[in-house]
Amino acid sequence: MLNGAMLVWFLLTGVSVLFVLWDSISNGVTSWVQRAAWILVTLYTGPVGLFFYLLACRRPFPGGHDQFTKATWKQGINSEMHCVAGDATGIIVAAILLHFFALPNGWDILVEYSFGFISGLFIFQALMMLPMFGSYAQAVRKTIFAETVSMNFVMTGMIPTMVILAALWPGSEDPLTPDFWFRMSLATVVGAVIAFPMNWWLVARHLKHGCMTLPGADGPAPALGHRSPEGPMGAMPQEDMKMNEHSMMEMHTLSSARMVTWVVGTYALLIATLWVTAQFVPIEF
Repeated sequence: MLNGAMLVWFLLTGVSVLFVLWDSISNGVTSWVQRAAWILVTLYTGPVGLFFYLLACRRPFPGGHDQFTKATWKQGINSEMHCVAGDATGIIVAAILLHFFALPNGWDILVEYSFGFISGLFIFQALMMLPMFGSYAQAVRKTIFAETVSMNFVMTGMIPTMVILAALWPGSEDPLTPDFWFRMSLATVVGAVIAFPMNWWLVARHLKHGCMTLPGADGPAPALGHRSPEGPMGAMPQEDMKMNEHSMMEMHTLSSARMVTWVVGTYALLIATLWVTAQFVPIEF
C-alpha cells in the first residue's frame, strides 16, 4: 500500500513540477530566484506545492499579477517559498551526504541545520534582495534576521518528522531509495505548514518581502479587455514611478533588543521541539 501511495505521489510530483517549470518560463513575471524557489518547493512537496503556486503566485492574466498576489497571506506564502526552497535544499543535500558517514542522528541534525541555513540565507534570501540593497553583503545583513526566525520554524516542523519517520521506517535514510525522497517530502510539507505563521507575520510588518512583479513585466493583455490593476505605467511621471517603487519595496526594522528576543525565542522553540522528539526517538551525539 505504501509503495502504491509513493508511486502516485511521485507521478503527481512529476506533473506538478513540469507545469510550474513551463508556467515559470511562459507566464512568469517574477524574479528568477522566486521562480526557482517555486520550482524547487514543488519538486519537494509535489501537488501540495502546485496547489499553493496556483493559489498564491501564478499570474491569472496579463496585467493582473500584482492585484492577484497582494493579499498579505499570499505574500506570506510567497515569502515563505524562499525560505523553504533554500532550507529544504540544504537539508536534503546534507542528508544525502550524511548517509554515507553514518553519524549519530544528533550530529545529522546539526549539519542539516547548518546546510539549510547557509543555503536559505546566502542563496535564496540574499540573492533575491540583491537588486534592492545594491550589494551582496548588505543583502545578507538585512535578511539574516528574517531567515533565522523563519528557518527555526521550518526546522521545528522538519526535524521531528525526519527523525521520527526515520526510526519508524527502516531504509528511508538511504537517498538511493524512493522511501528517502518521500520521507523528505513529508518533512518539507510539515516544515512549510509550521513556518507559515512566522512568514505571514514578517510580511505583515514589512520585515520581509513576498512576491514582487518585475518592473514592466506584466503589461495589460491586448484586445482582451484586461487592464493592469496598477494603472498605465507609461502615464505615470518617472519621478512618481521611482517614489512608488521605493515605497512598495521599503522594509521596516525592529530594534536590536526585539530582534534578539525573537531569535532567542525561536531557538528556544526549536530546542523544546528537539527535547519532545527525543522522548520518542533518542537523539544521540
